[in-house]
Amino acid sequence: MSNKKNFHRHFHTSGSPLYWIIIAYILVGYFYPVVGLLALICMVGPVAMSIKRGRWWCGHVCPRGNMYDRVLSKYSPHRPIPQFVRTKGFRIFMVVFIFSMFGLQLSQARWSEGGLAMWSDIGRTFWTIIVVTTIVGVVLSFIYAPRTWCAFCPMGTLSSWVAPRKQPLPESFTHIHVEASCQMKCKMCARVCPMQLTPYDSRGQAEGYLHPDCLKCGKCVEACPTKIMELRK
Repeated sequence: MSNKKNFHRHFHTSGSPLYWIIIAYILVGYFYPVVGLLALICMVGPVAMSIKRGRWWCGHVCPRGNMYDRVLSKYSPHRPIPQFVRTKGFRIFMVVFIFSMFGLQLSQARWSEGGLAMWSDIGRTFWTIIVVTTIVGVVLSFIYAPRTWCAFCPMGTLSSWVAPRKQPLPESFTHIHVEASCQMKCKMCARVCPMQLTPYDSRGQAEGYLHPDCLKCGKCVEACPTKIMELRK
């Protein structure tokens, strides 16, 4: 039982510590609600980029995801992400639910007043959604795994829906290639994958690993003890 529980593990994340952005956003947005409008960047960006690059944004740009990987991953129990949150039905429900709540809050904004009052109300709506979902994500990090929220994040779900899944792939698309010599004995790639995916399943396949939820973070490549994995276009 212990080995099963501890199968997944923390692995060092390269790159810049972007998590300070989400912290600053929450703090500043509390006093200046109009700042909440900046959330639009992280709502449109990942979906737009996913058309050509898959969920690359989630693994390299998202400040909240960066916080999960660089900070919370050190303290998370790294339990298996519940399978039901990955199902199509649950993910559709979350997309509908979050956008419904978002629309409901927007309907209460002071549209008739215009000016700063209106934009502050709209910004507060964005800010509230980000704060609530961040709290949910943090709690789930300490119950299951750091990226549990990312497994059914509405924007991540939309991104996975538009991500390339077959040849021919866009020139900018990067994905994992695993040599046929992989014996699947260590399964280190699955151990360190933030999304708890199994890249070794694509061993020897010319098209590579094209799972729509792959974040292109490269952790599996770095952790592979035999160096038979490669992140390439």
